[in-house]
Amino acid sequence: MWIALHLKADATLHTAALFVHLASLILGFGAVLAVDYYGALWLRGRKTLREVLDFTGPLHVPVWLGLGGLLFSGAFLHPDLGSPLTCLKLVLVLVLSLNGVQASALHRRLAAVDGGPVGPSLLIRSAVTAAVSQGAWWGAVVIGFLNSRH
Repeated sequence: MWIALHLKADATLHTAALFVHLASLILGFGAVLAVDYYGALWLRGRKTLREVLDFTGPLHVPVWLGLGGLLFSGAFLHPDLGSPLTCLKLVLVLVLSLNGVQASALHRRLAAVDGGPVGPSLLIRSAVTAAVSQGAWWGAVVIGFLNSRH
């Protein structure tokens, strides 16, 4: 936020920041989509929990790298911090960040099941985590698109 308030990016820096922003979106959100897709396959009985955990574990790194790149590059894209939409986007980014921390803890809890039955509370937590993830990411993407048109 400090960067967005105190630094005015010229056209070249703005273009570079936009490229980094889009690349970070592809990296982070692409990994999130893969994680949530595999989670949905598990919830539908199409993948085992072990398969899902083995596949999704390494994807936490690109999710966080993408989110970090989005936060950093977004500061150079002249966000209108007085806009209610931009404020909502910042809230969504906070929600998806906190959900990501919670998702990492959930991953560890599911790994601790180690082939045993997964209780209803973990199933519900998994579904809610995926729903919050998708809602926050898609909401931020839509707001970013709407803000880019101004």
